Amino acid sequence: MQALTIHSAKDLRLEQAEAGNPGAGQVRIAMAAGGICGSDLHYYNHGGFGTVRLREPMVLGHEVAGFAEAVGPGVSMVEEGDLIAINPSRPCGHCVYCNKCQFNHCLNMRFYGSAMPFPHIQGAFRERLLVDQSQCEIVASGVSPGEAAMAEPLSVCLHAMRQAGHVANARVLITGCGPIGALCILAARQAGAAEIVVSDLTDQALEFATRMGADKTLNVSLGPDVLAPFTADKGYFDVCIEASGSDKALQSALAAVRPHGTIVQLGLGGDMSVPMNLLVAKEIQLVGSFRFHEEFSQAVKLISSQTVDVKPLISATLPLADAVEAFELANDRSRAMKVQLAF
Repeated sequence: MQALTIHSAKDLRLEQAEAGNPGAGQVRIAMAAGGICGSDLHYYNHGGFGTVRLREPMVLGHEVAGFAEAVGPGVSMVEEGDLIAINPSRPCGHCVYCNKCQFNHCLNMRFYGSAMPFPHIQGAFRERLLVDQSQCEIVASGVSPGEAAMAEPLSVCLHAMRQAGHVANARVLITGCGPIGALCILAARQAGAAEIVVSDLTDQALEFATRMGADKTLNVSLGPDVLAPFTADKGYFDVCIEASGSDKALQSALAAVRPHGTIVQLGLGGDMSVPMNLLVAKEIQLVGSFRFHEEFSQAVKLISSQTVDVKPLISATLPLADAVEAFELANDRSRAMKVQLAF
């Protein structure tokens, strides 16, 4: 089979690899669709992000779905032919954080396509993949593999809503409308938000936010006064999901969130400065949101039941052989929201 391997920045290669046969409790998946994530783009563009750097060739990809092709001994929940959304979160199950059910903080996490540990955790952009039965979420008939592959980024957003606490009837600000920000609109609406306002730097992204269900959009490139109406009386919003990773976005959120409100820092853009006086004076909760675990099955259920419609986010699907073209397209936010590979 072929696997999509990154060697260094802009050095992406299709290479031969062994498919393997499923062992006890394992399923071999014939991969069907895989979404290009922001972290995949960081490896492609820069060879890593922050202090995390590629130190050996690594197969990319973790937003994936495919069809069960063969099942190993002891597999009872999956049958050949099932469409499977694959949970890329593989905690060890026995470290101090796993014992606390904080699986996304596992000390021995094996998350697909990650250069954080060494040796690197190889990813899922390959034609065949062996997975544990516990990673398999069966997707309802009538749902496409591309939709199923959106379960992973949707899980990220569902975890952010969980970190936000009580979202029902809340006034929610989402800063940044890339793929994660757009999915946060769906997640916030599903959680019962009363009002969703989205800010971004481009009209194109904000037009998409409106299509995804935002009640109001704000182009913050027009100047600092755009958010001013929401800062009166110490703030307007109950919750902010900061999805851009921007210093300025976080600072504007602190001004626009009411006392005792919550800001969930979801976007990663490096170290950010926080105006602590404002945070303290308004008694705002600033919390992080990192990956997910149990939210994955919830994401699959929402997609399978069509409670959440992820189809509008899929801008283009290119064959694996055109992976470089797909990554270049995914780099261009003016042309694409989510680009997927077809295996």
